Amino acid sequence: MLAVSTTGRLTRQLSRLGLVIALVLISVVLAVLKPQFLTPGNLINVVRQISINGILAVGVTYVLLTGGVDLSLGSLVALAGVVAACFARADDYSVLVPVFLGVLAGACCGLANGVVVTRGRVAPFIVTLGMMTAARGLAYVISGGKPISGLSRAFTRIGGDVGSVPIPTLILSAVTFLSYLFLKNIRLGRYVYAVGGNENAARASGLNVHAVKTFAYTICGALAGLAGVVQASRVTAGLPHAGLGYELDAIAAVVIGGTSLSGGVGGVGGTILGALLMGVINNGLDLMNVSSYYQQIVKGVIIVGAVWLDRRGSR
Repeated sequence: MLAVSTTGRLTRQLSRLGLVIALVLISVVLAVLKPQFLTPGNLINVVRQISINGILAVGVTYVLLTGGVDLSLGSLVALAGVVAACFARADDYSVLVPVFLGVLAGACCGLANGVVVTRGRVAPFIVTLGMMTAARGLAYVISGGKPISGLSRAFTRIGGDVGSVPIPTLILSAVTFLSYLFLKNIRLGRYVYAVGGNENAARASGLNVHAVKTFAYTICGALAGLAGVVQASRVTAGLPHAGLGYELDAIAAVVIGGTSLSGGVGGVGGTILGALLMGVINNGLDLMNVSSYYQQIVKGVIIVGAVWLDRRGSR
């Protein structure tokens, strides 16, 4: 048993090392083809661009570790952004109010997903697909189908910089650090791995599997809400059509980072590496003036390839 566990850890370490090597090689190739890739301004732009996807990816890591999936992330970004924007149109409220309400909107949707998945025994794919449609519709209802603009300066600062460091990047760093500590050192975090690794064994050992899964979906929703707040701040408006396709980018980053779709294996460290890899590829394609249509093809190939490698590795 110890040998199997050791082999599994070694495999994951080699996989992560391979991801780092791939990231370095792609960066070197891009630096040769486009010298402006390594300029400080462009590198800052890369980390700024991956911030929202990184926050979403960290959130969905919790869900994938339990063996679930969440397809509603993009719609939750739109809903949270619209909710936050409604309370950030003037200086009547502290900036904490729209931030809190945006995160709360995402958390409530995540909680609803978790309850229906666990208590209703409905497949996560179906539940979160339904939430994807419902949350998007609610965003349009709240906003009247129009962008909510005229946001306060205090709110829009969230999407700005501190010196030369983007605030969204600082937020992503904090979310990543806290999630890493939580999943590795806190009992509930270890329960997330236990449920994803073997749900029946976890239940037999006395774990409340339903509560752990519901917690994972709630955290995922809350971080999607946070991403929505950051998005609204960056574009200085609450957009009901925001976040289209974000869920696929986030899930791809997590799977590329080594988290298994079957659950129980992975972590936020690999997730961030996956998000960085996707960000570097997207930035490189932009610098080479590759059409957005072809970029979608490349992204689709990356997603399918990541899932294929995950399936091969789980055999």
